[in-house]
Amino acid sequence: MTPPDTINILNIPVMRITRAQLLDNLKEGVLVTPNLDHLVKLQHDREFHDCYRKAEWVVCDSRILQMCSRMLHTPLPEAIPGSSFFTDYYMHHASDPSCRIFLLGARPGVADEAMRRINAKVGREIVVGAHSPSFGFEKRPEEIDGIVRIINNSGAGVVLVGVGAPKQEKWIMAHRDRMPGVKLWMALGATIDFEAGNIRRAPRWMQRMCMEWFYRFLMEPRRMFRRYFVDDMAFFYHFTRQLCGRYRDPFAGK
Repeated sequence: MTPPDTINILNIPVMRITRAQLLDNLKEGVLVTPNLDHLVKLQHDREFHDCYRKAEWVVCDSRILQMCSRMLHTPLPEAIPGSSFFTDYYMHHASDPSCRIFLLGARPGVADEAMRRINAKVGREIVVGAHSPSFGFEKRPEEIDGIVRIINNSGAGVVLVGVGAPKQEKWIMAHRDRMPGVKLWMALGATIDFEAGNIRRAPRWMQRMCMEWFYRFLMEPRRMFRRYFVDDMAFFYHFTRQLCGRYRDPFAGK
């Protein structure tokens, strides 16, 4: 595949790629999926910004972001939400015995339930391992060493890390070299919870109307209020400045 074009949204080049193209060509590297919340964090977190710049696959997760891109010269062809894409990914590889997946994230027992459900749906053990790390695991070298051993011993070639941004992206970039058997990394937030049935997806009509974020808010109002109604509002300020030619990358030249 010829590398897809990108479109700069704030300080991140986002790939202009379709879901079908991504399914056919996603073989190795690191997949990250920017949404409004990520793009706000990417304005002030240099380490997170560097993780995005190092990622081989930067794919739009948000329908709102995709709609905003229509105001630019080369809009994104579609949004590819990570949670639904992962389902498409493992079903696309259902009959490929070389596809072996590991799930890292979610609360105790949730990753195991996601593994059970996925394998039942696929009809084989496509998910070969699952682990729910403790809170703050990324600061505990001994726990990290244990996770590295578990993944290496699993024989997985694909690892989904769902511990929230920017933690998941930073962890992948810091430790992926210790797991050479893993060819593909996916930083996909709450996807494990979705697969386990722990969090329900928004109805199709809400997804089509770009209201999936509001459904998430209704499901978890205390946790999501600040994210959606305070923090994410900064995106529209920065994006308006980009449209007016006044936006400046805070990390340019640094």
